[in-house]
Amino acid sequence: MTALAVAHLVLVAAYAGFQWTVRVVVYPQMARVGDGFAEYERAHQQRISRVVGPLFAGQGVTTCWLLVLALRGSAPAVPVLAGAVCLAVVLGATWLGAVPQHRVLDRGWDAGAHRRLLRVDSVRVAAATAGLAAGVWLVLG
Repeated sequence: MTALAVAHLVLVAAYAGFQWTVRVVVYPQMARVGDGFAEYERAHQQRISRVVGPLFAGQGVTTCWLLVLALRGSAPAVPVLAGAVCLAVVLGATWLGAVPQHRVLDRGWDAGAHRRLLRVDSVRVAAATAGLAAGVWLVLG
């Protein structure tokens, strides 16, 4: 289980770093793109998917595996469950909040959609950070 816990920690740490970078650097810069925003947004979505897709998939695999081990009593249940809840919040906020705002932004700059995207992304940052804490707890606890 130690190698699995470390692999999980690496994935949640990578995702948390990614999410903080998006929230602090990428999304605030969107407001400065100007002409050609729709093309910029579509390129952003294509490129960012190549990074976030594997991170989501990897976290999904390690989280499911850890949940099975926790159910069997082979992994500590509380940090595993906490991490699973954090991942569920991230995925829910992504699919129910961020994706719809990106679809609006696909059509061109929309300040309201951008504000909503930033709010949703703050939820993802908080959940990713909490997921990282749960991963550290799992490895060190």
